[in-house]
Amino acid sequence: MLGRAEIQALIPHSGDMCLLTSVTSWDATHIACTAQSHRDTNNPMAHHGKLHALTGIEFAAQAMAVHGGLTGAVRQRPRAGLLVSVRDVEARVQYLSDCADDLHIAAEQLMSAGNSVTYSFRINAGAQELLSGRAMVVLDAEEALS
Repeated sequence: MLGRAEIQALIPHSGDMCLLTSVTSWDATHIACTAQSHRDTNNPMAHHGKLHALTGIEFAAQAMAVHGGLTGAVRQRPRAGLLVSVRDVEARVQYLSDCADDLHIAAEQLMSAGNSVTYSFRINAGAQELLSGRAMVVLDAEEALS
């Protein structure tokens, strides 16, 4: 299990923008994380103290970034990462901040080619699925786009 300090060493987010609390498991293609920051009314992504369900995409993106660091797909923090596509996103609640339980973020790497990686993701609170979808990320985007 990894905590916040280890997570922050693997992603370009720090302080309150690091939304994940822990990594509970991971392997070559999967990662499972927890988060408690959705209940913080001072969360930097909150609007009037509420955290919209679609901000869960950022929770998932951070889990994907941690996975890349842990599996060696990213040898160091990317200079720039660009979330280029999200597809099949289904939000089953309006606000993550309404969930009293910890969030459980799961991501599965579906494809990795060069500087792009595609994952499926889902976020649960207890037995309830809150958000799911797929995302494509371009790593080292400044280099890839130049």
